[in-house]
Amino acid sequence: MFAKPQSDPWAFQILVTLLFAGLVALRLTIPSHLYFDEVHYVPAARAMIAGNPANPEHPLFAKAMIAASIRLFGDNPLGWRMPSALMGVIGLWAFGRAMWRASGRAMASVAAMVLLATDFAWYVQSRIAMLDMVMAGLAMVALWLIAGAMARPEGSRWRMAAAGVVLGLSLGAKWSVLPVWAVVVALVLGARLWALASGARPILPALSMVELSLCLIALPLGAYWLTYWPGFFVARDAVPPLDPVGWHRHMIDLQSSVTKHHPYQSVWSQWIINWRAIWYLYEVTDGAQRGVMLIGNPFTMLAGLIALVWAVWAGLVRRAWLPLALVALYGASLGLWIVGNKPVQFYYHYLLPGTFLMAALGLAVDELWAARGRRWRHEAFGILLLSVGAFAWFFPILSAAALHKGVASFEDWMWLASWR
Repeated sequence: MFAKPQSDPWAFQILVTLLFAGLVALRLTIPSHLYFDEVHYVPAARAMIAGNPANPEHPLFAKAMIAASIRLFGDNPLGWRMPSALMGVIGLWAFGRAMWRASGRAMASVAAMVLLATDFAWYVQSRIAMLDMVMAGLAMVALWLIAGAMARPEGSRWRMAAAGVVLGLSLGAKWSVLPVWAVVVALVLGARLWALASGARPILPALSMVELSLCLIALPLGAYWLTYWPGFFVARDAVPPLDPVGWHRHMIDLQSSVTKHHPYQSVWSQWIINWRAIWYLYEVTDGAQRGVMLIGNPFTMLAGLIALVWAVWAGLVRRAWLPLALVALYGASLGLWIVGNKPVQFYYHYLLPGTFLMAALGLAVDELWAARGRRWRHEAFGILLLSVGAFAWFFPILSAAALHKGVASFEDWMWLASWR
């Protein structure tokens, strides 16, 4: 599947990252007030600064990052949203580098970055003070480190150790990354056990089985529990440092107790067909009618499903590990919300599955690009053009731009009644 070695596309990837960073920075401080779930997490960060417990149903690390940002930039929109913006940009870069190290294909890695940058969800979540982008950005950094360790034997030990710590920090931001961690452990340790049983050349040969287990299991667990450090010392409702099981039962009980219906709640079957949007904001604010809508890119989210089927075929028929790994990551990160005991769910829970969907679509674009005949190259380029075009069309209601038709402006983007 991946034949000739290619030149590292780092320059193109830097360009995509910088363009994305510029778009994230545009109107980052609008609205100038808290909106959507910022009303939960920013007050929790303020409480952490004051040494008080808050929002105990979620881990602490992302809220601690918001608290640190408030200390650095002030208790203002920039301070609230800087951690998500920073991790969105870093996460996009790490995603592209992980794709390059894993595939060795320049077009696949650059195309996947463009697709993720324009899939709507990665952009919108990079501009709001929630937990998800800290979690997702750190997850991409961990995958980059692991892919780098597999591609470059020198330095593989420190990369795997660093990946374990970063995975723990990602889990300390939000539990949504748990399936990604599980798939990584299963694939890496499973591949090593298979190599031992079959006599094949093992992956990551510089590390023993014990070292791999320490890097992928012990280090993430240790780093994760240390993210609760600020909660160990609060005066009331402190996190018990020697009772992680009891504390997690308490957190799970709190999460499952939220059963009140929300007008924008949805379920996994609606996410995969891009059926139900969330309006994070739609009001007159900062001198104009503005809106922020979360939905997936209406073209690439559906095209990605076709790419996912192709990835299954490519993995099984060609015995290519990367397409199957992306299918496993997509299925596991979506499966959490199918079987999880969380009564009220939202489209933003599709952030990680959608990310792996864009990775699979990036591989499919590369497949078309590498095929013989100019026609297929046109189709590969057309996929990227349609993704960027849809992003540009919806950009005003992704970026809180001023809407000049007043309260009826949203009608221009309501392709489905379920998006209202």
